[in-house]
Amino acid sequence: MRTTRAPGRIPARPGGDRGQLIVEFTGMVPIILVTLVLLWQAVLVGYTFTLAGGAADAGARKAAGAGTHGSTAACLDAVHERLPGAWEGSADIDCHLGGSGGVATARVSLRAPVLFPGFAGLPIPVVATAGAPVEGR
Repeated sequence: MRTTRAPGRIPARPGGDRGQLIVEFTGMVPIILVTLVLLWQAVLVGYTFTLAGGAADAGARKAAGAGTHGSTAACLDAVHERLPGAWEGSADIDCHLGGSGGVATARVSLRAPVLFPGFAGLPIPVVATAGAPVEGR
C-alpha cells in the first residue's frame, strides 16, 4: 500500500530546526551591541546638557554673591567644582559681571565625552548660559 502525503505539508528534514536559535542570536548580537552603545552615548550627551546648565548657574550665583572684587575667580571656582573630570578638560568658561544692569553671567561650553577612549569627542559643543542679579546694588 502506498501512503500519500497530505497537501501543503512540507516533508520533515533530517535535523529539524536544531541550531537555528544560535544562528539568529549570533546575527543579532552586533545589532544589539551597537544599539546599546548608541543609547549610552545619548545618555552621555543628555548628562552633558545637565552638567553645563548646573555649572553655569552655580558660577553666575557665586559671581553675583562675590560682588565686584573677585567675581570672576569665584565664578570659575564654582564652575570647576561642579564639573567631573571627564568634562572638565573640554570646558570653555566665560564669566563676567554686567555693567549697568547688575547681572553676573556665566557661559559654559562643554563637549560630551565619547564612550570609547581615544576618540576626540563629539564635534557639537553643549553651551549653557546663566545669569544672576548682583547683590548690594
